[in-house]
Amino acid sequence: MDTDRIWYRRSMWTVVLLPLSWFFRSVALLRRSGYRHNILKSTRLDVPVIVVGNLTVGGTGKTPLVIWLSDFLTQSGYRPGIISRGYRGKARHWPQQVRPDSDPVSVGDEAVVIARRTGCPMAVGADRVAAGQALLQHHQCDVIVSDDGLQHYRLHRDVEIVVVDGVRRFGNGECLPAGPLREPVGRLQQADFVVTTGIATHGEYAMAYSGNELRNLQDNSQVQSAASLSG
Repeated sequence: MDTDRIWYRRSMWTVVLLPLSWFFRSVALLRRSGYRHNILKSTRLDVPVIVVGNLTVGGTGKTPLVIWLSDFLTQSGYRPGIISRGYRGKARHWPQQVRPDSDPVSVGDEAVVIARRTGCPMAVGADRVAAGQALLQHHQCDVIVSDDGLQHYRLHRDVEIVVVDGVRRFGNGECLPAGPLREPVGRLQQADFVVTTGIATHGEYAMAYSGNELRNLQDNSQVQSAASLSG
């Protein structure tokens, strides 16, 4: 089944899957309502938490924004720590502390990239609360940035940043499995900031990638400025 065709272009499968999509949407709304009205309990960590997430399945640019945000907080005098799921990590026990020299097989390659690029303390695990608590046990962080976890409501958050793909946006606008959405588009109204990779619409902040250097993949010591190739 071609999910790209179903989610980003209308097809027969979109209609067939709509009942399941409506059920998924109802469960998502009911679950969020439970946390908003304290029927389901969230856990507040000892420091402020900034969640960087998205509404759609797949990458939208969260990780580059987490790296930039962590650098910005560090330069502003804060001591940020980072938590993430550790996607595709195969460690036997979670949460795991992540260092620049950690094994990507154990904690996930994306986590190692973040640790190397930011130099910030980091912990990963599917349970974001446990990851945050483990991070604070070992490091003197005064703010935590969560890479993904917008729908992980058990972790109380002080700031929510939703990242949107400026080209694909929200596809056909349907929730899983008929569409790419984890929550309805209306969820954006509760977010503190909406950051768009590409062209931003009203009320959104545009984010763009800029490559400034070229690095030899076989010899990491060979670095060349991208500007040197001008002309």
